Amino acid sequence: MRFSLPSALSAGLVAVLSLSGCGFTGTASSGSAPAVDKNQRIVVDNFRAPVANWALESDAAYILSLSGCLETLTRYDESRGKIVPSLATEWKQVSPLEWDFTVREGVKFQDGTALTADTVVGSLDRVLKAAVPARAFNPKVVSSVKAVDQRTVRITTPTESPLVPYRLASVNTGILSPAAFTGQGVDPFGHCTGPFTPVSEKAKQSLTLDRNDSYWGGEVQLAGAEVRFVTDGATRATQVRTGEADISMSIPVSALSSLETDTNVKVLKADSPRTATLYMNNAKAPFDNVNFRKAITSALDLESLASSVYEGAAVASTGPFAQSEPWATEASGAPKFDVENARKLLTEAGYTADRPLEVIAIVERAEFADVATVIQDNLKAVGVPVSIVTKEYAAVEPDLLAGKYDMVLSQRNRLIDIADPIGFLTADYTCEGTYNLSHFCNKDYDAVIAKAAKTTDAQERYKLYAEAGTILRDQAVNVWLVNEQAIDAVRADVQGHTQDPLARYVVRSSTAKPAS
Repeated sequence: MRFSLPSALSAGLVAVLSLSGCGFTGTASSGSAPAVDKNQRIVVDNFRAPVANWALESDAAYILSLSGCLETLTRYDESRGKIVPSLATEWKQVSPLEWDFTVREGVKFQDGTALTADTVVGSLDRVLKAAVPARAFNPKVVSSVKAVDQRTVRITTPTESPLVPYRLASVNTGILSPAAFTGQGVDPFGHCTGPFTPVSEKAKQSLTLDRNDSYWGGEVQLAGAEVRFVTDGATRATQVRTGEADISMSIPVSALSSLETDTNVKVLKADSPRTATLYMNNAKAPFDNVNFRKAITSALDLESLASSVYEGAAVASTGPFAQSEPWATEASGAPKFDVENARKLLTEAGYTADRPLEVIAIVERAEFADVATVIQDNLKAVGVPVSIVTKEYAAVEPDLLAGKYDMVLSQRNRLIDIADPIGFLTADYTCEGTYNLSHFCNKDYDAVIAKAAKTTDAQERYKLYAEAGTILRDQAVNVWLVNEQAIDAVRADVQGHTQDPLARYVVRSSTAKPAS
């Protein structure tokens, strides 16, 4: 039988990802749309650049996906909050450890090669066997991938997993033609299945795309696009306002007032399972002391942070989840801002200010420079000196993963790896988590996550997620600062555009522009 989502899970994700009432719903055009000019091209300002020679197991897969190049077997439909067919037409669980996916017929890669079960297996195997495998698709959660016949791909898991269709919607499981895999890395140029094919690249600057006239999913409305990698948020906002860009992603709150009064621009806002976080290196003194971490939490005034730096466009966080999420831990509000308690905890931790602690502010998030200053002031008030450095995320990630840092300001979307928090909770906080920037390890937490990964009933799984969240909050692993909105800006004449709060699908076959 065909797989369908538990209704509670679908409803929960819709609640989390539904478009904000004050934001934008549907497409970026309104009223009677003018006729489409299929010779038009657009410019998209994205907030990050690809790394790792386009390796699918890396974040480069997100660039290929949002550019309309890379497609997956299944896809998360953000408007309906459910997994839907893409390169696979249907799927079913054939045994406790096996799932069969039926490959769509009649699809060709942009180089003319036919999409078959064998080509799917070849692409997925590359990700599965990568030296640093993807968080959503790795040997810990997938044992093997094989072709049963020319149209059937079988995914085998080491333990029973109800979330395999979610994993196959991860952009890291995108399917490329066999010719894409070279000895020097991955070459996506002309080897995707999507509505657009990449034709040229300026390293760390931009990716140029042309229409795929043979796209299996229907007629493509644009002649092509240029995706620019613009890490500075203020620049992204300026370029969409001047018309230099047609779509700008991840707009800083400081630019909202000017954009929202511009009739040539539409600001799109969506509730997002994304939290700005002060990551603390739990494996390094003084952060290896839970009382010190609790002191940092008590010393930070999150309510003031949300209202000042974020200008009310974010809500003070109560923990690792937003309170609107169905798996949220019970909490009456943000952690109490209590300077005296912070000082008391610092004494109990035996802390002495023998050196300034460094906080890294990721430049891709323009507001983090101001957030870091607020944190610096708050901690100075309790006797913890802090220095601030700003860096691009790509430059600092190796040190974060290696534990060579004190604190870092970053943001993490809980549903970006797969559209269920098990991916985030496993990768970010288990002892062997592949994205455990906090370097946190707790056997009780790991046991809860292991149980959740095998739990089919959604409501029971949510309870386990809540239990895991309580452990993280009680251990003060990080300071979860504010729950953010996804904020993008689009020129008013762009048609057929739907905002994706997870920033995976941007340039689509339906995206269009009228004649100049």
